[in-house]
Amino acid sequence: MIRLISRRIEIGTGDGGISNLGFDKRGIVTSCRAVLLPRFGGPEVLEFRDNVAVPDLKPNQVLVRARAVSINPLDTRMRSGYGRSIFEPLLPLILGRDISGEVAAVGNSVKSLTVGQEVFGALHPTAVRGTYTDYAILAEDELAPKPGSLSHAEASAIPFVALTAWRALKSTARIREGHRVLVIGGGGAVGFSAIQLAVAAGCHVSTTCGGESISRILAAGAEQAVDYTIEDAEVALKGHFDAVLDTIGVPDTERMGISLLKKGGHYMTLQGEAASVTDRHGLAIGLPMAAAILLKKQIQYRYSHGIEYWWNYMRADAEGLHEIRRLSEAGKLQVPVDKTFPFSQVREAHEAKDRRQIPGKVVLEID
Repeated sequence: MIRLISRRIEIGTGDGGISNLGFDKRGIVTSCRAVLLPRFGGPEVLEFRDNVAVPDLKPNQVLVRARAVSINPLDTRMRSGYGRSIFEPLLPLILGRDISGEVAAVGNSVKSLTVGQEVFGALHPTAVRGTYTDYAILAEDELAPKPGSLSHAEASAIPFVALTAWRALKSTARIREGHRVLVIGGGGAVGFSAIQLAVAAGCHVSTTCGGESISRILAAGAEQAVDYTIEDAEVALKGHFDAVLDTIGVPDTERMGISLLKKGGHYMTLQGEAASVTDRHGLAIGLPMAAAILLKKQIQYRYSHGIEYWWNYMRADAEGLHEIRRLSEAGKLQVPVDKTFPFSQVREAHEAKDRRQIPGKVVLEID
């Protein structure tokens, strides 16, 4: 059983017409527009289609009428074949993780959200039916009320990157007031989110970044921002840290981050090897091989340096998302949007990201 929208929703096509949304006789949305990934490749493989089926809701799920969805690096990497061992048998996929929009229908066990309510949230990295669609389906714990002070475009840029940072700092490292936190790569969306979360928790925050990001990062509350393009970060960074979040994850940054940790500290990288190893060797061999690689590193660093080593991934976290919402509403957490594109220009948006023409967040607006 699902509780439904009470009115038909019409969507302009941009030429004065109405797009091909499908409704059954009860007014339930049965089909909508979506961007499909039928095969891996460049931006040209993305297909904008009408009449893509909208699955029935499970009891804990919410149907969201999308107003804005952001493009994450995971989207462009998946489009190019990252995670092939997992996703290739499931093609075609719908990319996209972040969303901001309105609740269109809810499953019968959903209690915290109501039809018509503005929400934002993010799907798990392995979701097959993503958010590049008029109507996305998320679990109740993947959504929260949208911060009222933000537009849909601004809100859609936040959940995936902020939850990635939250999982590392709060769930894994368990940072608290007075801790010293280092973010390697603080100029990116995850890094900038991590800085703001750590500052809000009362931590002393240092970071490495490009020179163009320093003023923004210091304004967000970081105590030290080292321009890695002109300084030796390992020399310039002062003291040792309770937690290091490495958003770059290359051998040099891993070595530096681990060398700057206190005993008992946590090193967390966003560049875990699970997907790349399974892509090379297949799921049956790759998953246990990746687990063995991680375990070996954990044991090695625990005994050689006395620190904890982790591969970090985004996970749904209802408590985290509600705290992210609270901080965003209070102006303490933001992810700047550099450019927006109409939904129909998804190929152009991906191409711009591939060519690094737009360094910051890109959002697709769905009208």
